[in-house]
Amino acid sequence: MKTKAVRLHGKADLRIDDFELPPMRDDEILARVVTDSLCMSSYKAVHQGEDHKRVPDDIAVKPVIIGHEFSGEILEVGSKWRHKFSKGDKFSIQPAMCYPYGPAGLMSAPGYSYPYAGGDATYIIIPDEVMEMDCLLAYKGPGFFPASLAEPLSCVIGAMHACYHVAPGTYRHEMGIRDGGKLALLAGVGPMGLACINYVLHRTDRKPSLFVVTDINQERLDRAAQLYTVEFAASRGIDLHYVNTSRMEEPEAVLRDLSGGTGYDDVVVMAPVPSVVETADGILGQDGCLNFFSGPSGSPFKVPFNFYNVHYASTHVVGTSGGNTEDMKEALEIMGCGLDPAGMVTHIGGLDAVIDTTLGLPSIPGGKKLIYTHIDMPLTAIADFGKVGTPLFRALDAICKAHNGLWNVEAEEYLLSHARK
Repeated sequence: MKTKAVRLHGKADLRIDDFELPPMRDDEILARVVTDSLCMSSYKAVHQGEDHKRVPDDIAVKPVIIGHEFSGEILEVGSKWRHKFSKGDKFSIQPAMCYPYGPAGLMSAPGYSYPYAGGDATYIIIPDEVMEMDCLLAYKGPGFFPASLAEPLSCVIGAMHACYHVAPGTYRHEMGIRDGGKLALLAGVGPMGLACINYVLHRTDRKPSLFVVTDINQERLDRAAQLYTVEFAASRGIDLHYVNTSRMEEPEAVLRDLSGGTGYDDVVVMAPVPSVVETADGILGQDGCLNFFSGPSGSPFKVPFNFYNVHYASTHVVGTSGGNTEDMKEALEIMGCGLDPAGMVTHIGGLDAVIDTTLGLPSIPGGKKLIYTHIDMPLTAIADFGKVGTPLFRALDAICKAHNGLWNVEAEEYLLSHARK
């Protein structure tokens, strides 16, 4: 079968290639990709090339397909996996496999390491190890794009689970954010921050009593407050505050005052900015956990940390990079119970938009950029649909406005039916 894919040939060397997939083996699965959500992790991998831990050393001769937040439909199942998967099944992928025998060794992952498996392609062959590691996950919900967003949602779910506290008088770790505690999300209204807010407000088993979200961009804060309202949070028993720290001389003092002077049980840092990490350290309460979520693009990254408080106030740090398979399953489950991930998405595009978008991702404002791999379409902000003027975009604009300005399954179905292939 012929496929079209965006492949990485070297550092910052992305190309749209047309090529023939090899014959599918009995332990593999042939699939049609429908949508892929572009991620900053791909930006880092593309610019680091062979130096990236998940990218093989030989991409100059064996290029890999990029894109790891994708969903689609199974077309053919090898005999080994017919007991579990069937033609026509919709799927999502957990890329963080930690599989030792793939092209990149222990860190192998679809979207980084494989010549025939990645999200920015029309058709792919899913290798045996993905199924062996239980990383091909069934999606039974409406549409396709929510399944693409399950992976980024799983990352923030993993972060919430990875926070920990220590029971007084013991060395026993209690995993997860403190139930009924105080939670701060710093630099928290980017696409991953929005996913975190959404998850915290919809979670039923564990939630904070106080939830403070900061950023320095008022427009983004306003959008977050519109999507995830203070009133809805209050109905869930959560006192939610959106705080712009850009004009504060002493943001640490203001945030501590918001906590009632105690500091926060959990502080999640969503941007690799030294001043933000220092603020996070300064607002930790007794036994407070700092989760350094957003990884820096280069090494070293060093920030002063108060080790007096480590000793006498039991503060501590954890870092998370991606979610595991259980986090991904939870993401798919909670979406089935009413969590709509569409608030993360601000731009839509076709396969032809992937290269420029990925190479320049940090400079493009907004949230998630959602790619539909079987169409040609320039990357376009949902807010700008009405300005384009073509019948396609006028229709999409009307559909999205009827859904609070958000991308939605109805818009997806219209796009797939009417866009240029």
